[in-house]
Amino acid sequence: MNKQKFLAKLRAGLSGLKQKEIKEHLAFYSEMIDDRMEEGLSEEAAVSAIGSVDDIVEQIMVDNLLDECSKVKRVSKTLAIVLLILGSPLWVSLLAAAFAVLLAAMITIWSVILSLWSGFAALAASSLVCMAAGSVFACYGNGAAGLATIGAGLVCAGLSVFAFCGCRAVTGGSWLFTKKVAGSMKKYFFSRKGDVQ
Repeated sequence: MNKQKFLAKLRAGLSGLKQKEIKEHLAFYSEMIDDRMEEGLSEEAAVSAIGSVDDIVEQIMVDNLLDECSKVKRVSKTLAIVLLILGSPLWVSLLAAAFAVLLAAMITIWSVILSLWSGFAALAASSLVCMAAGSVFACYGNGAAGLATIGAGLVCAGLSVFAFCGCRAVTGGSWLFTKKVAGSMKKYFFSRKGDVQ
């Protein structure tokens, strides 16, 4: 095949590209043939040394497709950054609201637990005070009031034992729940940070 037929077949194979790109490829291969002819090869030998037109067209199309994909990737990355910046008033406020709700829920849970422990402490203190007061009443001649007050102290002591067990169970469960929520948030945010790279 001579140079003209080679370039004509190459032009036909590259017809899907822009005219500027076709001209660049034709000029490149024309110069390559000319260089080989200057080295002493005949026109047909120089053309056949370059390779098959079909292989060249296929390689050019693959390279062109890869270039287009990299352009699309750059554009999509830029678009994602632009959308992230433009959407920041929305997503930042939603993220802040979600954080505030989660923080309020945790504060509420631990406030309830603190209240339960306060109730336990009140029952325990009441039992001690009632027993001491009942003893004082009994010593100063008011035996019925003393026995009633000591009985109330014993009831408070029994209730404080149940309250302690309940408070301990609720505190343990809440602690596990808090750890689980904190761990899942940490895992979510750190895994997302790794994905971005």
